[in-house]
Formats: sequence, C-alpha cells, structure tokens
Amino acid sequence: MKLNFLKGMLAILLVILAGCGGGKKAPKNAQGQLIGVSPRPKYTPPVPIGMVYVPSGTFHMGPSDEDVNYAFTARNKAISISGFYMDATEITNNEYRQFVEWVRDSIAHILLGHVTNVDGQDFIDWKQKINWKDPATIEQLDALIYAADDRLYGRKEVDIRKLKYHAETFNFDKAKLLENKDKPRSSFIEKKDVAIYPDTLCWIRDFSYAYNEPMTRMYFWHPAFDNYPVVGVNWHQANAFCEWRSRFWEDYRRSKGLFTEDKFQLPSEAQWEYAARGGREQAPYPWGGVYIRNKNGCLLANFKPGRGNYPDDGGFYTVRADAYFPNDYGLYNMAGNVAEWTQDVFYQNAYSFTSDMNPYLRKDIKDTDPPKMKRKVVRGGSWKDIGYFLQNGTRSYEYQDSAKSYIGFRCTIAFLSRSRNDFSRH
Repeated sequence: MKLNFLKGMLAILLVILAGCGGGKKAPKNAQGQLIGVSPRPKYTPPVPIGMVYVPSGTFHMGPSDEDVNYAFTARNKAISISGFYMDATEITNNEYRQFVEWVRDSIAHILLGHVTNVDGQDFIDWKQKINWKDPATIEQLDALIYAADDRLYGRKEVDIRKLKYHAETFNFDKAKLLENKDKPRSSFIEKKDVAIYPDTLCWIRDFSYAYNEPMTRMYFWHPAFDNYPVVGVNWHQANAFCEWRSRFWEDYRRSKGLFTEDKFQLPSEAQWEYAARGGREQAPYPWGGVYIRNKNGCLLANFKPGRGNYPDDGGFYTVRADAYFPNDYGLYNMAGNVAEWTQDVFYQNAYSFTSDMNPYLRKDIKDTDPPKMKRKVVRGGSWKDIGYFLQNGTRSYEYQDSAKSYIGFRCTIAFLSRSRNDFSRH
C-alpha cells in the first residue's frame, strides 16, 4: 500500500514538473504561451505543369439563352466556387501514354523481380532498366504478352487487356455518415484494378457504315496525334488516371521532403462551367460572344457546322488540344474538340438540391446498376456535335462504363489557400 502511494506521488510530481516547463517537448522560447508547433517551413504553392489558375468567385450556373429543348435540366442558380488549378488543355494521347507505360512497366518490373523490401513492404525498384528489345527479357514477360493464337505474324506484343492499374482510394462519402463514425479506417478503403488502355475500336463502333479504321489503327499511338486529346476512355479510366497522377506527384514530393498537395480529380460540373465561362457572366460560349464565328467569318471551335461540313472549322475529327484561342482563364477547347467527363452524376433536377457552395454530386454506382443510375455529366460538346452543345450552360451525359471517340477529359486540383495573391511578392 505504501509503495503504491509513493508511485502515485512520483507520477503526480512528474506531471507538475512537465507543466512547469521541465518537459523536453515544450517549444523553444514558448515562455508558457500558445505559439503553435515550430519550426514550420514556409509554404509556396506549386503550379502543376500544364495547369492554369482559376480564382475563387461566384457565377450564375445554367443556360445563358433560351432552353430550346424545353428540357429544364439546367436552371439558373448563383454558385460560389473556391479556387483551383485546371489543365489548360484536354489530356493528350502523349500524356495518357505516360500513364499506360507506367502501368506496363510496373507490371513488367514485378514479373522480372525488380522489387525491394522496406520494413516488410515490397516496392518496385524503378532504378532497374527493362530492355523491351531483348528476346530473353520478353521471354520472362510471357505473362504480359499476347498468347500465340492472338499474335499477328508471330509478333510478341503486350496484351493491352492485362494493363490494369491498382487503385486504392478512401471513400469519404461512406466515412462521413454518422452511423459509420466508429468503424475502422479499413471500412472506407477501396481497392480495385482498372483496365486502362483506351478503347481504340470506338472510332468504328460509334459510326455505322463509315470508314474510320485508320483512326482506330493510328490515333492513340502515332506521333502525328501526340498532342491530340485522348479518347476512348470511360469515366472509370479517367478517374484512374487522376488517381495515378496524384500518386505519381505525391511520391516525388515525398522523396524530396516536400509537402504533398491535394488530389487530382475530374472537375465537378460546377467547376467545369465556371472555368469555361472564363469570368464572363452569362456568356453563351467560352469566348464570350453570342456567335460561333469571328468578324472574319472564321469558326471559333471544332464542332459540326451547318448540316455536316466537318472540315469547315479547320479540323475533321479532333484537332490539337491547344488549337483555337483560349478563354480568359487560359483554357483551350472548353467548347468543341472533345466533350469532357465531369465527376457528377447526371440528375435532371440536380440544381434544385445541390449546395450553392462548391456543388458536387458524386455517388458510387456499380456497372451492374440500372443504366439510368450510371449516367455521368458530360460538358463542352465535341467535334461531331452541333453548336448548341458547345454552350457553357448545356448539359449532357454518357454512361460511366462507355468509351466514345468524342469524349475526353481534363483534371483539376484544389488551390490550398484563399488566393494566389496571398503569395505574391511585394
């Protein structure tokens, strides 16, 4: 009893001494005051390559002209959007190929045994080289190569069906529910493998009795189309690209001892429209005017003029992702070229119940769910659409598991402060 009493008094004495500034963890020069954890490094927000800054602001979301279809799927509503970065152009074939080759190489490294173990966890050793022209190496990668019956002229080529990205994401929509507050973190971690190679057959699947085989054979890989927007990518694949891009940048910044940034993702529908307007309130098109030709009679976007004069705008199918003039935020082809995936589920009356602050309508839908539930908002119109679909306020949709020759995407990432002006030099 006496020994326990002495132990208790000793514990109390240690607590008192620590409270009097005797603890080693007290901040230097704190003098008993609340000064926060120090030292903290100075933070300057990095600008992701290829992205432009879209400042915070308020706009009227919805049609800028008569609802000619009387669809009533987009009614005017005042919306406030916090600042973010957005890709200046649609993601190009060459940029998406970086993703495809990373996935290909990661699988190849594992098959070749290029793996290191750190603290019981396996990591790919990216310092190892893969000689794709070495027959002995290709023999070791047999599991990644087309089977003999699937080869043309016996060529040993990578089976694109086996290129799957392993995505691990945290489901905030589930974690936010009060009934889930005591569940372990593992309950909200979702892991899945996503086949990421574009569906090149979309060029001939989308158009009956049309000779589009050259686009199927050449569009994704030929250097002539490097800077053209990637197509044939469904909503799941676009999200997988964003997840990989976040991981790729995060791994680099961690290796350099830098703060990590927020995640790349598809824009919300509201972000997309706000960015497309370029600060021009109630403008029908991203360039601000009410016409789709300039004063010289030149078309201002890549779409389907008239009754189908496809080459009249300078293109035929898609054009370079940086073609035509950008809007006032520096964003190219927010109208035409390819329509673009957004995060949001398509509901006809979405504007009536979504928030007026950074509205966002995301719901996890399985590919086995009814088709009506699988609709995702698509914006901007494309090279095969008429001018109506190019308007800032026009909404459309496509099914999340569908890949089309006229739908691509671009990414956004949150700006982690009030304004970029806060970091300007004075």
